[in-house]
Amino acid sequence: MPESKVPEVLTGALQFGIKPGLERISELMRLLDNPQDRFKSVHIAGTNGKGSVATFVSSILAAGDRKVGVFTSPYLERFSERIRIIDGKAGLKRYAIDDSYGEIDGESLDRYSDMVKKAKDKMVAMGLTDEPTEFELITAICFLYFADQNIDVAVLEVGLGGRLDSTNVIKDPMVTVITALGLDHTGVLGNTISEITGEKAGIFKEGSPAVCFDPDLMILPEEMKPDVRSVLISKAEEKGIELTFAGSKEACDSAKFTDDGKMEFTYEGTVYSTSLNGKHQIGNAVTAIEAAKKCGALPQEIKEGIALARWKCRAELLSFMPVIIIDGGHNPQGALSLGATMNEMLGGSLRGKPVRLLMGVMADKDVEGILEAYKTCGINIKSAVTVTPDNPRSEPADVLAHKINYVYNISDDLEAVPDAVEGTKVAYSKSLEDGMIILATGSLYLAGQIRATLKGLIECTTI
Repeated sequence: MPESKVPEVLTGALQFGIKPGLERISELMRLLDNPQDRFKSVHIAGTNGKGSVATFVSSILAAGDRKVGVFTSPYLERFSERIRIIDGKAGLKRYAIDDSYGEIDGESLDRYSDMVKKAKDKMVAMGLTDEPTEFELITAICFLYFADQNIDVAVLEVGLGGRLDSTNVIKDPMVTVITALGLDHTGVLGNTISEITGEKAGIFKEGSPAVCFDPDLMILPEEMKPDVRSVLISKAEEKGIELTFAGSKEACDSAKFTDDGKMEFTYEGTVYSTSLNGKHQIGNAVTAIEAAKKCGALPQEIKEGIALARWKCRAELLSFMPVIIIDGGHNPQGALSLGATMNEMLGGSLRGKPVRLLMGVMADKDVEGILEAYKTCGINIKSAVTVTPDNPRSEPADVLAHKINYVYNISDDLEAVPDAVEGTKVAYSKSLEDGMIILATGSLYLAGQIRATLKGLIECTTI
């Protein structure tokens, strides 16, 4: 069974925060007999789209009947989501209808956590390194599990940066991938886009081809794009590796949104269909297609993998009656993408219709920027229920309600409900009566907390 509980060895390591470097993970791997050397891998770094590209790549490889391990972060509903195995084409089809399929089971998680804890304690007691971080420990658990399960290939998402991320202890990946870049984690990765790009490209390995999202298509100031391209080319030349820039404006322009909630696009003469909505996802899909080709994926496997890919809480359509869309976006750029996607979804039938916002955010987020982005896209917010996500950094529901009213002036249908689950029930009940679209958004923390509640309410009213 999937596991919601976080192992004690990991919660105890949270106090050690973020400590970039490969010394601790390398020593830990040595004590555990280097399990990461026992499977092939695809390594993915970037600022935006890492999870989506990982989803597309893993789906494509599984469609070719490979046993694929997937390591992503953060988790939304269950801790065990972070470590998953999709066992071939049959497993991929199961995952398409059951998003808990393939997650590491509780017994295995406990067993590998104990193994990692013993190695960690020995490492520290011998004075070999200082205490490892939470991410380093979960990476070790993941590598042990994948090795023992005899997977064919692991799709590994970098936690932070690339060069000094604990996943970068792997050798000889089949391909390394860089997704869209931006100015993120500047306190750790550097203050300029060139420095950040260099850190991300630190996953490049001699003998392994690299696929990078085309800088010209990244959402960056125009003056930054040549710097990104130049650094990527330079880093690839240093390693003597083949570098492919992936992306296609023509593919993005070809997007069609169908009445069944899917999106179609054409790339190099082939029409693809995907459940991951939004034109920005086409760039992620094309990047994944080019990466999968480096792994030997065949055209039919690529087409089927794109069609069966699932990535929850990213413009995810949960229900048609009422229409419910849940998205973990938490910044103005994400809000612009989501707003544009909503205007196109279901064949454009949602455009201009009244929307009920179910929203909770972290206190450090640009709420006004997010709301103005929705307004710019013409999202017709007529009602809102604000909640306080279960996180110490959350913005109180009443403070958020005040900000929404300032931008949208909807005090007649605006309700602050601190408890996220109760607020979700309030919003759903209202939309059952008036048919208003529900847009649940503002934070991945919120999306993870309320998705199961929404699905349960939908099941109860459709039986």
